[in-house]
Amino acid sequence: MARRKQAVTIKHVAADAGVSLQTVSRVINKEPNVRPEMMARVQASIAKLGYVPSIAAQRMSGSRSYLIMALNDRERTIEGWRAREGTDWVDQMLLGGMLTCAEHGYRLIVELVDTHSDHIERELSAAIAALQPDGVILTPPHSANPEIISLLDAAGIDLARIGSVIAGPGIRLTMGDDLAAAMATRHLVELGHRRIGLIAGPLDYELSGWRIDGWRAAMDEAGLSTEGMLAQGDFSIESGRMCAPQLIDAGATAIIASNDQMALATLEVARARGLSVPDDLSVLSFDDTPVVRFAHPPLTAVVQPIAAVTARAVELIIDARAGRGLPDGPVVVEPTLAIRDSTAPPVAEPL
Repeated sequence: MARRKQAVTIKHVAADAGVSLQTVSRVINKEPNVRPEMMARVQASIAKLGYVPSIAAQRMSGSRSYLIMALNDRERTIEGWRAREGTDWVDQMLLGGMLTCAEHGYRLIVELVDTHSDHIERELSAAIAALQPDGVILTPPHSANPEIISLLDAAGIDLARIGSVIAGPGIRLTMGDDLAAAMATRHLVELGHRRIGLIAGPLDYELSGWRIDGWRAAMDEAGLSTEGMLAQGDFSIESGRMCAPQLIDAGATAIIASNDQMALATLEVARARGLSVPDDLSVLSFDDTPVVRFAHPPLTAVVQPIAAVTARAVELIIDARAGRGLPDGPVVVEPTLAIRDSTAPPVAEPL
């Protein structure tokens, strides 16, 4: 019978590098004050021997769990998965979070909790007890939920709050939603549009208000009226089907939708009315999920840096655990605009 290969341990690394167990541990845990040459020696031995740190052993040796928990909205997440509508918020969150966690010897765990649940304290307390995370990443709308923030803060857990700048505990991060909405609006203004409508997202998301602010600011900057050009959606396709006709009837020659689902609904409404996109109506979206690239026509969209902002959140939580300095104000990871075939100069302004 073949003999089972012996696992490489921290003792083997220490012996190969000619250093103490404590030094190896400090290098693995990325602790400060390790001399560069010593760090290089230990890392060379780790690579040579193929050593993989055990999270279980790390947890037993100190107060850290080496787990970071990302908390996402259960209802909307499961609804999106079941509908198979091409949303990729969670995918991008995992991409940025998991890769960055792995670089630092951590693991990312995703938990789903309903932000409006009567049982939120029980659900969240159970997750904390089971996982004992070193840090938690809150995504909208959890990042602005005072009950969730208070519970985590009382448990002494480091927080990163994506999409919220309201006062309270935690590191605050945004994806520059006001900047993005202004950038999108200016793009349409530069094409010659004067009646630019916005389908806003639900107001329990702080970012929905920021997008309205950015749109208004760019319209004011261009000397354009916003009267009749704002419709209130809720991120669903159904709300897009309700809002798009309102804006078209009000004379919009371009519509910015606050997410891809509402933008796709706007395309649907335009087709049903016999309008050509982009000749009769330009359509611009937020999110840039895969589905908009295969729409007809492919949609111009704000590219939200979800992976990048999650990666930054992980880095800042780890910095907080290590006692390193943190930013005083909100951290902004700026978006970009992907220009495709759904936006063009208007053929003619409405009478």
